[in-house]
Amino acid sequence: METMLLSFVGPSVKAEWGVSAAEEGLVTSVVFVGTVVGSCVGGLGSDRYGRRLGVLVTALVTSISGFLCAFSPNYATLLALRFVVGLGLGASHVLSVWFLEFVPAENRGSWMAGFSCFWSIGTILVALLAWAVMPILGWRWLLALTSSPYFILLIFSCLIPESPRYLCSRGKINEATLILERIAGMNNRALPPGVLTPNSKRRADNSMDASVTTLLLMPEDGLATDENISSKSHSTNAFQALWSHDLTLSTLLLWLVKFACFFAYYGIILLTSKLSNGKRSCASVGTHLMQPKDSGLYMNVLVTNFAEFPGNLLAALLVDRVGRRISLGGMILLCCAFLAPLAVHLGEDLSYIMSQHRRGHCQLHWPGWEHSCPSCDGYIGRELPSERSRVCD
Repeated sequence: METMLLSFVGPSVKAEWGVSAAEEGLVTSVVFVGTVVGSCVGGLGSDRYGRRLGVLVTALVTSISGFLCAFSPNYATLLALRFVVGLGLGASHVLSVWFLEFVPAENRGSWMAGFSCFWSIGTILVALLAWAVMPILGWRWLLALTSSPYFILLIFSCLIPESPRYLCSRGKINEATLILERIAGMNNRALPPGVLTPNSKRRADNSMDASVTTLLLMPEDGLATDENISSKSHSTNAFQALWSHDLTLSTLLLWLVKFACFFAYYGIILLTSKLSNGKRSCASVGTHLMQPKDSGLYMNVLVTNFAEFPGNLLAALLVDRVGRRISLGGMILLCCAFLAPLAVHLGEDLSYIMSQHRRGHCQLHWPGWEHSCPSCDGYIGRELPSERSRVCD
């Protein structure tokens, strides 16, 4: 929701404070600069201190800074607060990492595609909220209201369990076992026979990582005990393994794919409001009442966001049936084929069809990373290229 705000806040700020077009664009760019820093800091923090703490910090930073943006007295304050929002958004990918570490490897791709539908739901809610709020109350109310989901996440973050896979990778076997037993009890299930073993031995080769394919519950051929494993060394070794002889090419290709996916995705989002309301820049007087009132603007943004669902559905159906590589390659080709005609004027129906694959191909890189990274500590390796692509937009 915070990301979709960028389609509405910049033009409204320009109208109220009379800033230049470059300063209007900076309201968007500063958020993405913050995500670059946030992805690095959040990645190191979640690898060292745990996914649960990462979720808590993300919710805390984003909710408070997003709410305070509504009370910005001037342009400079708004920029500073939006940068802090970007820090929280950059670290928010720990939610996806945490989610995937609970999902079985054999259908992880489908689950991730389904998980991404909530992103699409959030963008649709922002468009509807902006349609209802902006013409009457203005952009400040919109900023305040859209920060509420993060406050809800902050409230319920105390109920989020730590990832058992993460705990096992740190040698905290007893804690991981207790969490699994609690989850099994809530589902009226019994844990499979066996004991947990720490994933202290990592391997980086062309085959799938053992921490991804093997079960956490191993046959009981020896009891495992908690080990003192350095979190810092794990994160460093995992990142270095991405540039090993066997993984360098895969790392570069996946980084390029992710950069291209998010460059196209956010480029379309940010252009939607511009193309839908091109005459607004010719308005003469800049007062706080000059909010976008053209229903066509909100309708176009709403329809464009609804177009994400067919792409997500197609990704969910394909990724675990035909494989990661074919699914990702096919969705990228479809995205290119459907984006190219948008260079010329098309009707709304054709534009909807042409844009429906943009979100699906953005999600398919996640399973690829999960099966290529040498461990669950590949958070920075996954997120850095996407944050750079947003800044370029």
